[in-house]
Amino acid sequence: MAVAMRVAAAGARLGVVVSGLRVAVRSLCSQPVSINERIENKRRAALLGGGQRRIEAQHKRGKLTARERISLLLDPGSFVESDMFVEHRCSDFGMAADKNKFPGDSVVTGRGRINGRLVYVFSQDFTVFGGSLSGAHAQKVCKIMDQAMTVGAPVIGLNDSGGARIQEGVESLAGYADIFLDTSYLFITGPDVVKSVTNEDVTQEELGGAKTHTTMSGVAHRAFENDIDALCNLREFFNYLPLSSQDPAPIRECHDPSDRLVPELDTIVPLESTKAYNMVDIIHSVVDEREFFEIMPNYAKNIIVGFARMNGRTVGIVGNQPKVASGCLDINSSVKGARFVRFCDAFNIPLITFVDVPGFLPGTAQEYGGIIRHGAKLLYAFAEATVPKVTVITRKAYGGAYDVMSSKHLCGDSNYAWPTAEIAVMGAKGAMEIIFKGHENVDAAQAEYINKFANPFPAAVRGFVDDIIQPSSTRVRICRDLDVLASKKVQRPWRKHANIPL
Repeated sequence: MAVAMRVAAAGARLGVVVSGLRVAVRSLCSQPVSINERIENKRRAALLGGGQRRIEAQHKRGKLTARERISLLLDPGSFVESDMFVEHRCSDFGMAADKNKFPGDSVVTGRGRINGRLVYVFSQDFTVFGGSLSGAHAQKVCKIMDQAMTVGAPVIGLNDSGGARIQEGVESLAGYADIFLDTSYLFITGPDVVKSVTNEDVTQEELGGAKTHTTMSGVAHRAFENDIDALCNLREFFNYLPLSSQDPAPIRECHDPSDRLVPELDTIVPLESTKAYNMVDIIHSVVDEREFFEIMPNYAKNIIVGFARMNGRTVGIVGNQPKVASGCLDINSSVKGARFVRFCDAFNIPLITFVDVPGFLPGTAQEYGGIIRHGAKLLYAFAEATVPKVTVITRKAYGGAYDVMSSKHLCGDSNYAWPTAEIAVMGAKGAMEIIFKGHENVDAAQAEYINKFANPFPAAVRGFVDDIIQPSSTRVRICRDLDVLASKKVQRPWRKHANIPL
C-alpha cells in the first residue's frame, strides 16, 4: 500500500510537471508566431522601399527602382541580400518617428552573379529619402566592400542619390569619406551656388549632365538612353573583366578562328597619306566576331580605347583615330589613353595598340595646358605596364608621338609595321621645309626623303619593329603572340609606389 501511495504521489508530481511543460510549450510556441509576423512585415516593408506611391513616381520619371535594377543586372535568382533590417539611427528633426523608419534604409546591398561569376552590388533607393546617404547607408555599403575584398570579387554600385542626408549632418559626411561615392548629379556645386559665386546662369544638365561629362569633362565613360540599356551594357562590360587584380584576364570559348586572314585590311589604308580612314574598322576586322566594347567613345575622339577578345582572351585596345584631328595626340587623348592603359595593366589585361599618329597637336592652347606633362602620362603608362604589349603601325608614326604609342623603346613585346607604315621624325613635307629650304630641286629632294624615311625599312633595319607584315595576317600574328606571351613575367625593383607625372 505504501508503494502504491508513492507511485500515486510520483504520478501526481509527474502530472504537474507535464501540465507545467504544456503551458511552457504553448507559451514558447506563441512567441515565435509574433516574431515571425514582425519579420515578414519588415521584409514586406523593405521590399516596398519608400512605398508604392514613390515607386510609381520613380517609374513616371522613366527610372527603375533599386531592386528592379539589381534584378535586371544579376542572374535570375542569384541575389542574396544583406542588412535588410538595418535602419538609420538619426533622432533629430522628427526622424525617430516610425513613419521615417524604413527597413534597409536608402540602399539595397548584397551579392549575386553575372553569367555565373560572383559580384557584390549596392543600389541606392531614391524612393527612401531620395537615396540620400546616412550613417547606416554608408555602413551597409562598406560592409559589402569589405566582404568583396575578402573573397576577391568586384563591387558594382548603382547610384541614384540626392547626396548626403542633411538631417544627419556630420555623420553622413563621414559616411561619404568612408566609401567615396559620387552623387547622382555629377557636379561639385549646383547651379544655385555657381550663380551666387560666379554670376553664371547654368542648368543642371549643362553643368553636370550626361552630355557634359561624356563629351567635355571626361568624368563619365558612357551614357545610355535608359536604365535597361545601361544595365544590359554593364553586364556585357563585366564579362570582359577579371574578378580581381589577382586573377588573369578572362578567356571564353571562341568560334572565330585564330588563324583567320582578313584580306580587306590589305587595301584599307589610303595611298594618300593625308586621306583619313576609320581605325575602328581595322579593330572590328581583327578582333573576335567583330565585338568591340568602346570606352569613352564621345570624349577625346582622336584616340580609341576599349575591350575586345582575341582567340577568346580579353584584351585592351588602344588606337589613334585618323578621322579626328588626323589622329594627333593632345592633352585629353593622352590622359584618356594613359588611364586606360594603367587600368588594363592593373587587371592583367594584354594591350594591343594600333598606331597612326602624325605627332602631338601643336598650338599655344596645348602648350599652356601642359601637353608635355600630360603626354608624358601616356608614355609613362605604356613604359610601366608589364602585361603583354603588341603594337601594329598602320601608317604614320612621327616624332615623339611614335615613341609614346607603345613603341619598342617602351618595352613593347611585339612591334609590327604594315607596308604602308612611315616611321620618321616628321612627315616629308615638313621635313623638306626644314632640310631643303631654298633647295633648287625640291621635288627630287622630297622624293629622296620619302624613299629613305617614309617607309618601314629604317625602323626594321634597326630592330625597332620586329617584322613588316601583310595587313591581312594581323589577326594571326597577334593571336600567336598572345599565346606565347601568356606566361610573361616581369620582375621590377621594389618601390613604395610609382611617380607618374600627374
